[in-house]
Amino acid sequence: MIVECSAEGGVRLAEPFDFRRFKLVLKGKPEASSPLMERMTFVDADNALVPIDLVPVLPGRPDDETWERGYAEMVAKAREYGWIDVNTNAIRAPVERER
Repeated sequence: MIVECSAEGGVRLAEPFDFRRFKLVLKGKPEASSPLMERMTFVDADNALVPIDLVPVLPGRPDDETWERGYAEMVAKAREYGWIDVNTNAIRAPVERER
């Protein structure tokens, strides 16, 4: 699952059924002042915290129970591995940059 951020498309969900590869992809120079971008916290140049409740409201999210179950299972696994920041209730995501 990829959270994509771009100046053209804003913030959206790509590859929503890939629950094994959660990451944040920055395409070009996304608008940092976007309300959705403002909800993310950059830990460093390579990692960000994406709020757990943000992902289900992003454009590109499938509207079915299979996705909801898969997302809940992904969050539970991330919690087991220590990838959830309990203070912000967010998932740690590696950051990739595309030009």
